[in-house]
Amino acid sequence: MISVFPKTLIATRFLSRTRPRIHTPKLTAIRTMSSSTQRMFQLKLDPITGNSEWVVIEDNDDGDESFAHNFHQPLLATTSYLDMLNDSPRNTAFRQAIQKTITKPCHVLDIGAGTGLLSMMAARAMGDEGRVTACESYLPMVKLMKKVLRINGMEGRVKVINKRSDELEVGLDIPSRADALLIAGASKHVGMVLNCGLFGRDIKVSEILDSELLGEGLIPTLQHAHDNLLVENALTVPYRATTYGQLVESTFLWQLHDLHSIEATVSDGIQLTPPGLDSVLSVKRQQYAMHCNPIQEEIKLLSEPFKIFEFDFWKRPESSGETELCVKATNDGRIHAVVSWWVLQLDREGTIYYSTAPRWISSPTITSPVGWCDHWKQCVWFVPGSGISIFKGEEIHLHATHTETSISYNLDTQVPTSEILNHRCMTGDLQLVLPPERVAIYGDKGWRLSMLKAVQSMLQGRDHPLCLVADDSVFLPLLVAQLSEASHVMSLLPGLKERGLQYLQAAAHANGLSRNCIEVLEKRVKQLTMHDIHQKKVDLLIAEPFYVGHDGMLPWQNLRFWKDRTTLNDILSEDALIIPSKGILRACAISLPLGCMD
Repeated sequence: MISVFPKTLIATRFLSRTRPRIHTPKLTAIRTMSSSTQRMFQLKLDPITGNSEWVVIEDNDDGDESFAHNFHQPLLATTSYLDMLNDSPRNTAFRQAIQKTITKPCHVLDIGAGTGLLSMMAARAMGDEGRVTACESYLPMVKLMKKVLRINGMEGRVKVINKRSDELEVGLDIPSRADALLIAGASKHVGMVLNCGLFGRDIKVSEILDSELLGEGLIPTLQHAHDNLLVENALTVPYRATTYGQLVESTFLWQLHDLHSIEATVSDGIQLTPPGLDSVLSVKRQQYAMHCNPIQEEIKLLSEPFKIFEFDFWKRPESSGETELCVKATNDGRIHAVVSWWVLQLDREGTIYYSTAPRWISSPTITSPVGWCDHWKQCVWFVPGSGISIFKGEEIHLHATHTETSISYNLDTQVPTSEILNHRCMTGDLQLVLPPERVAIYGDKGWRLSMLKAVQSMLQGRDHPLCLVADDSVFLPLLVAQLSEASHVMSLLPGLKERGLQYLQAAAHANGLSRNCIEVLEKRVKQLTMHDIHQKKVDLLIAEPFYVGHDGMLPWQNLRFWKDRTTLNDILSEDALIIPSKGILRACAISLPLGCMD
């Protein structure tokens, strides 16, 4: 059995991407310190302060020791990468396809080596004559892969190159063009080349697939590989990928994006999307990676699954494409979203498949993850507004387009994209793009009522209080200004800044308030002084807070308001009131299937 979990290796956290998400920038070698030492800089985020800093990663001969000294978080345990390595159906499907495809010594290229699991599968399939070259751009993962190879006795059969695949050069990094391609799907931080000898076909292995399929740069990677790294008619594993979709009705999904319609039912008197500014707060028009299985009961299926795009890995893909589909409704309802997924055909003959389809899609010939799967999810595309009404048997036309990195849709009765863009030009800098979870919170009547009651209670008996909103909330400044005209409301808006100021001025006017009733400081907490607040101490410090939407970050790792409140202690009045006043962390014991925590 191949082992990919060395027990002693310690490294930094992977900041993973599931849209919207935090990116670790491309790592580059800054300078060579000596013949055996190289320095790289990696951007690390402090989730408590919101600050980032560059840290040095040393590449030297005694790397394990310095590696463990510099980094204190397990490299895999805090990421979805470990979840992928524990996906036995995926691993089995790829192993079967690799064994079926690589039947003799060859030159194999693997982009996305990661821990080296697929490289070792390919090397084992070829026997002792195969040579494997692993191309991996992320230095901590390179160090991990080298240790995995050493533990499995394959260190001499795999040459590891710390580069991106588009930085590889034939004749310099690899001896010749590869004859075959393996693509497993993980992260663009990872890349690998399997060099399996001088005879026979060559194969490429990569891990560059995300939940949307294209978001991690699959198309540009394939284009560069076919242009520069592969022979003509190269073998590939997978052979192709196909995206599928399904029309659904779901109040839950609708509430994640249509704040204007939902606001019509709230009773606090605040309009975040008033007439004329109905789309000023919106989500980005893109596919969102989302676990659809847990919300299956919230979803009503309105069509059969339909094929959208097909991408053949064995030939050079086009940078863009489009297709027109005629989809027949299987139920009466309102189309709120398009749920999509992809299926990998791993072998040329079409006998081995792997799918990210939701649980309600089943096939005896297609392998899907068993139980919880966090490395690949389904994707959701929100139909703008309150959706499209449709009746059983009725047909609707769906226009799908793809770029190098994304897939988008338009239904025949939707507002054309050009009109949406024109409307955004009219609203100008007022346009604020929010994550779906935050839109849902702003539309949550219960949450808004709780905030209303809390602020009302704390304003009672206070004359001309100074209220400071410490985060990027656009709801709380308007709420305080409406509840107490005598209040002096100040908002930091550290992220939204000028755009947030322009929005609050317009929204205040639309809500019958003075445009200047809210003073925006556009500063971070640690920069705030008594001069900024006109030498008057703060009577009411409030924040939403907002903890949702941070993949790879546990809730208690984002207690930024806690630190902000401490930082601001010197400018708070003695009887200052704080909202939220405290946080309660609750936990429960759970039972996990064997292997989930290996």
